[in-house]
Amino acid sequence: MAAPIGTTSASAIAPGQPTSGYGKALGLLASLFFMWGFITVINGTLLPHLRSVFDLSYFQAALIESVWFIAYFFASIPSAKLIERIGYQKSLVIGLLIMAAGALGMILAASIPSYGVTLVMLFVIASGITLLQVAANPYVTVLGSPKTASSRLNLVQAMNSAGTMLAPLFGAYLILGRSKGGTAEAGVVLTQAERLADAQSVVLPYALVAIVLVVLAIIIARFPLPAMGSATSRVAKEERRNHSLWKHRNLVFGIPAIFIYLIAEIGVGNLFVNFVSRPEIGNMTTESAGRYLTFLWGGMMVGRFVGSAIMQKVAADKVLAFFSIGAFVVMSITVVTTGHVAMWSLILVGLFHSIMFPTIFTLGIKGLGPLTEEGSGLLIMAIAGGALVAVQGWLADSYGLQLSFVLTAVCELYILFYAVWGSKPTNAFPDEAATDPQ
Repeated sequence: MAAPIGTTSASAIAPGQPTSGYGKALGLLASLFFMWGFITVINGTLLPHLRSVFDLSYFQAALIESVWFIAYFFASIPSAKLIERIGYQKSLVIGLLIMAAGALGMILAASIPSYGVTLVMLFVIASGITLLQVAANPYVTVLGSPKTASSRLNLVQAMNSAGTMLAPLFGAYLILGRSKGGTAEAGVVLTQAERLADAQSVVLPYALVAIVLVVLAIIIARFPLPAMGSATSRVAKEERRNHSLWKHRNLVFGIPAIFIYLIAEIGVGNLFVNFVSRPEIGNMTTESAGRYLTFLWGGMMVGRFVGSAIMQKVAADKVLAFFSIGAFVVMSITVVTTGHVAMWSLILVGLFHSIMFPTIFTLGIKGLGPLTEEGSGLLIMAIAGGALVAVQGWLADSYGLQLSFVLTAVCELYILFYAVWGSKPTNAFPDEAATDPQ
């Protein structure tokens, strides 16, 4: 097994110096991003499925999505502490095994079947994803030149978007397509026997997911991952006590930037189908509107690939500023227009949202040095901001669905502020490259 990240004895690689190990390591990490994007969106497939299996109220169904944000809130700081203690590589392995345990637990929940056990196991899976995020995001940022950190993170995040695009097809075929509730017409009430049979339809997909996660854990445990620089290794534990996270402006304003961005992203995703299907917008069925949702997520994937290439030449904060202006413009068009213009402007926000999370993240941890793990944990915790999408729901109920997107436009303005001023580092530690285990 390879030595833990941060404890491998190796000579430092100069920033930007290419090595074969870096490319292989980045490719392996990209598979992690794909898997947690894939599994996260499977949750969306479960919502209609579990509502029919357990005859859930809308509130009970909403709890299924809420456990993801709750996990990010409670698991982020413990994840950071775990990384400090055992290193990045072992933490990645443990995160994958936690997710695999949750996937196997979903099989147990289906066998009982139990709504309560389902919620617990979804929380377990989300906690494993949280650990992966806290470990993998900062690791990718130091795996090469500091100047292209945002470019690398956007590149692997594009694989995350690929996972989110493929997951609905997987879930529709192996979960909804194999269940009575998933193939029945709207309004059909299932018998108790049919509900029990439908519960079993999650066994095969989650068994396959668990197998893939365990295989990935074994591969990562044995792979000679490059080690982080000494500034973020556990040997700097005592030094951490002499520095404050709150003296780093880019982190202090980056935490609310992640929080606010998630409100915008989740709000658009949740209300997209309802908005596009309206007579004055797309004038289509919700089923047809759901197909256009693929363009929204596809735009995020394309935007990350394009953004990754642009950031090889252009500073990340400038790219973030441009994309935030673009997002504000298309959201403003969505609010004031109707018909296909409003529909396609809303779809285009996916393209402009694409680079925001990974770019804010890399700018937020820039220069944190020995405080990187804690800073990463706080930024991942801010993903809990997605839970406040309920505010946009209240605005839609009170002032109309279209006007509720004013909130999204305001969120884009904060991202612009962060790109222009809030992301500028203060009290920054020197940038360090990773070290090659060879």
